Amino acid sequence: MPPLHIPYARISGYLKPLVVFHYNFPLSCFSKRCIPTKPRALSSSVSAQAPSEGGGVRSGALSASPVLEESVQRIDVNPPKGTRDFPPEEMRLRNWLFNNFREVSRLYGFEEVDFPVLESEALFIRKAGEEIRDQLYCFEDRGNRRVALRPELTPSLARLVIQKGKSVSLPLKWFAVGQCWRYERMTRGRRREHYQWNMDIIGVPEVTAEAELISSIVTFFKQIGVTSSDVGFKVSSRKVLQEVLRFYSISENMFGKVCVIIDKIEKIPMVEIKKELNSLGMSEEAIEELLQVLSVKSLTKLEEMLGGAGEAIADLKQLFLLAEKFGYSEWIQFDASVVRGLAYYTGIVFEAFDREQKLRAICGGGRYDHLLSTFGGDDIPACGFGFGDAVIIELLKEKGLVPELSLQVENIVCALDHDLQGAAALVATILREKGRSVDLVLESKPLKWVFKRAARINAQRLILVGNIEWQKGMVGVKNLSSGEQYEIKLEELE
Repeated sequence: MPPLHIPYARISGYLKPLVVFHYNFPLSCFSKRCIPTKPRALSSSVSAQAPSEGGGVRSGALSASPVLEESVQRIDVNPPKGTRDFPPEEMRLRNWLFNNFREVSRLYGFEEVDFPVLESEALFIRKAGEEIRDQLYCFEDRGNRRVALRPELTPSLARLVIQKGKSVSLPLKWFAVGQCWRYERMTRGRRREHYQWNMDIIGVPEVTAEAELISSIVTFFKQIGVTSSDVGFKVSSRKVLQEVLRFYSISENMFGKVCVIIDKIEKIPMVEIKKELNSLGMSEEAIEELLQVLSVKSLTKLEEMLGGAGEAIADLKQLFLLAEKFGYSEWIQFDASVVRGLAYYTGIVFEAFDREQKLRAICGGGRYDHLLSTFGGDDIPACGFGFGDAVIIELLKEKGLVPELSLQVENIVCALDHDLQGAAALVATILREKGRSVDLVLESKPLKWVFKRAARINAQRLILVGNIEWQKGMVGVKNLSSGEQYEIKLEELE
């Protein structure tokens, strides 16, 4: 059988190969669904005949390529609403951010963990009233199991701690960087998917754990150029809220619902806050007292209102004392209205905020001593934080702190002759084995194109493989910053 020729036709401005079948191929070997019963006429812009080896026409070729009967619809090339693509320039920024997350975690002696993006739905449905219940991407899988894309990482961490049981020694200092999904209203810095850095300490009941976690976030901010004049931390304790509710005989099972409502302060009008609290059965007197306490911005003032004997006051005093020792007192301030929206927090809570108040909370966390028992495990003291990737990038843009992260390749290797492509590949392999990054020019290209390519990838050196030099076991090298040119033996190339 003579070789099969595939001619090219110009269709809508592009050269596309025509699929041509040799006349000896039985049509029965192809799907009837894909080949029309009668050959369809080609448009006038498409050649219906295939050239023979001698430049003539082979009459035995089919006049048209198979055409699908179903019309092909153009897909929407944008990612689903609330999600993102990461082209190279965005991926470089993401990697830079994640590397800083991991470097700070390493400095504090934390070990990295990860969990499935898809978890049991039951893991995230804890107590009534949580906003997160209505934001789950959840469905029933083919095994009739209710599953959900994780909206946060902490419940998965709790599951893993319970699974490991006594096989791990406390305290645990674990961190994770993972993708989370929430179907929520999108605002600046809030999407339906985001990546989150979590650091958690399991097995330490003292406030030293929270103090260390805040210290790690401050270290991260300093590492990326953010200062205490840009960002601060609001700190409070869930126990403050508990003491007020206890005074007005509000039942313990209402605590989580009240926290969810209080977390909406500054997000919805105060009239709505009062209306929602009233719907829980709180009296107007209790609501006014609660809101008065939550408006306090001074730990001394809080102590006057609640007395100094409570656990909340003692914990907060200890935290502010430790902040001085860690060296970040100018970063933190007391704010009784901070409660965080998740029901599992039990003690100190904190969140980082933009001092110009242009953005939502940058990160937040706190103590959750009873989370494991809600999943059937034993209560273990624990605390941690979640730090999303979206708001911090917005802050860096606002402050002009986004780093320039252009592609950087150390070497670009080019063969000056098509026959030397193999030699150029050998040069690239030798350099890569020595840990050097190499962009190998894979086609025969003019030097003008190669120099443009080198500039685009910020290459440091251009290595040219030419006939004369290669015969001597050498290559040509051009330092692209200084302009210096020289020849060097292949074995001496570093």
